[in-house]
Amino acid sequence: MSLVALTREVSPAIDRCELVHLERRSIDVELAREQHREYEAALRGEGYAVHTLPADPSLPDSVFVEDTAVVFDEMAVIARPGAASREPETEAVAGVLAAYRPLSRISAPATLDGGDVLRIGRTVYVADGGRTSRAGRDQLAAALAPLGYTVCPIAVHGCLHLKSAVTLVAPDIVLCNPSWVDPSAFAGMRVLEVAAGEPYGANGLLVGSKLIYPSSFPLTARRLAEQGIEILPLNVSELQKAEGAVTCCSILFPARPLPPSP
Repeated sequence: MSLVALTREVSPAIDRCELVHLERRSIDVELAREQHREYEAALRGEGYAVHTLPADPSLPDSVFVEDTAVVFDEMAVIARPGAASREPETEAVAGVLAAYRPLSRISAPATLDGGDVLRIGRTVYVADGGRTSRAGRDQLAAALAPLGYTVCPIAVHGCLHLKSAVTLVAPDIVLCNPSWVDPSAFAGMRVLEVAAGEPYGANGLLVGSKLIYPSSFPLTARRLAEQGIEILPLNVSELQKAEGAVTCCSILFPARPLPPSP
């Protein structure tokens, strides 16, 4: 089965990105674009067909395409980002995903950021608070219940998204920052904690049996390697200045094109 990675080019306006927990620093747009191209190359190297949407100068955060939708085997849920400036990002993404999945949408006034959603098997963890509202979580649960998924709220403190605090880094291992999320929520999984001094190191992108991981967290990377996880290190320094991480920059899914309408 072919694999698809949906990405979006870095906006020339990324310097005007939304920030919550970081101080604003100058972003080198050309370097950010180069780093993003290397990220896409890593995805291609792992067998993904990369579908890249064009940059939009009116959407500073749009490279962080993960927040616009959550794709399941049976459907794609078009999100409604919690930052109002990001709401227009969803339509271009929906246009692509409509060729692969039936669409469901989070409707106003509810909000849902894709970065707040972590799927492990048939369990879907959703951040409780932050940019995702309870109504958004409830709408997602209602859409997924007939498909056999269970949605579990999980408290997150001190970071932007759930996936800032925890990600799946192997089929049976989650990597987390225990200061931001309670590790006991992941019963049945092995829990690996980030190294001291690397609070933002909990975000890795699992691609097959390998992990795309920022090169800026060497101590946590060593812990991952000790667990037998093969790491694909990437420098994403400029995207990190925009409060981004490696999961943020793509939506990954197996291709199941829908038949054309009669």
